[in-house]
Amino acid sequence: MTTNPVHTAGNAVPPLDTDLAGALDDLAGIHAGIDLIRDGIRHLALDRHTPDTTQTLLATLAGSAGADVITAIGHLVARLANADHNPALRNLPLDTQKTTRLHGEQAAHHLLDTRLHQPASEASATITGT
Repeated sequence: MTTNPVHTAGNAVPPLDTDLAGALDDLAGIHAGIDLIRDGIRHLALDRHTPDTTQTLLATLAGSAGADVITAIGHLVARLANADHNPALRNLPLDTQKTTRLHGEQAAHHLLDTRLHQPASEASATITGT
């Protein structure tokens, strides 16, 4: 029986698909922090993974509500939209500050919704059979 080793030229990690590459390109040059996120996403997409690391990454990116990247982004959105935490907003009219904070809190609420995390959680669990 001939087996094909995983690490062969015929089993190379493919280049980024146009959707992911385009999304990353659209985020270029906004802020150094966003560039670091782009680099991390690109690295994760193009790195060779095992089933175990894939399972862990799926859970860590979006499949473990409360302890994943999507949760952290939700909290960051709420923080950036809050004049108490973002001095750049403090000179805006008070009603604008309040509305901005409300929208940030709503965005975080949606990003923290467990239904958003469920598909990635299920994909992660499927790999390990749990």
